[in-house]
Amino acid sequence: MLQYILRRFVLLIPVLFGVSIVIFGLIRMIPGDAAMLAIGVDQRITPEQREAVRRSYGLDQPIPVQYVRWMGHVLRGDLGQSLRTRRPITDELRLRMPVTIQLAVMAAILGTIPAVTMGIIAAVKRNSPADYMATIGTLLGISAPNFLIAILLILIFSYQLKWLPPVGFKELRVDPVQNLKTMILPAISLSLPLAAVMMRNTRSAVLEVLNQDYVRVARAKGLTSRRVLLRHVIPNASLPIITVAGLQVAGLLGGTVIVEQIFGLPGLGRYIYDAINNRDYPVVQGVTLVIATMFVLISMLVDVLYAVVDPRLRKA
Repeated sequence: MLQYILRRFVLLIPVLFGVSIVIFGLIRMIPGDAAMLAIGVDQRITPEQREAVRRSYGLDQPIPVQYVRWMGHVLRGDLGQSLRTRRPITDELRLRMPVTIQLAVMAAILGTIPAVTMGIIAAVKRNSPADYMATIGTLLGISAPNFLIAILLILIFSYQLKWLPPVGFKELRVDPVQNLKTMILPAISLSLPLAAVMMRNTRSAVLEVLNQDYVRVARAKGLTSRRVLLRHVIPNASLPIITVAGLQVAGLLGGTVIVEQIFGLPGLGRYIYDAINNRDYPVVQGVTLVIATMFVLISMLVDVLYAVVDPRLRKA
């Protein structure tokens, strides 16, 4: 098992290297001059002064040299500083990343556990009212985008019922109750599309396993339906469920951009949204690299879960 994890970890190195090259290259393809943004509103300077600013940021160097210098700083934990605020990006990430991680974890819990449960029930009780309700809920969840769900939740629970605040944020360690009140609506708005996808794929995976010969043999041997479900159906249907869950949970990191902006949460999503509007290239570059790295790490965790569920993968 340890060797399997080590092999997967070694494979992360070229993947992250390729991701960093793509991010660095795409940022350099954006129109505009980063030096002029660093100068700010007072751009009445001489060409010599402009070149001095470019040299100070290393923009006068060839692209490969700029990439090597940037990666050297990244490996030391330095993502640079914002062109607008002059604050180190790493310091901003320390403040904002816990917000995004909490939001993603809450959305993952709300979106996976109930969805998997309902998907199993819908598959076992096929063509029943529960199955029809699950299908309707799946279609609604897939069709509605995050921002629409967020706005509807604010209208219902904040303005109509006045149960929860529409915007704002309190740190978990400062006021846990108020923190949950401010985070529950964003988490639900992120989790509903996730839950719809998870419910549909869980139902399909369980139905496929239920039609296998070994399930029929287990029933013919006199095993109860519950024992067949727990010992034969769910373990064999778990691989596709884990695959979809890993991709969807990793995709939550991208969905936080709009949701955090709507609910006024000071997380990574809002940080990169403001950076895009302000053309703050170092922030966009650094935060995108962090989010991509988290996505890759979640994918590796899914591979490890494969080996836990299916011992054949550890021996392959």
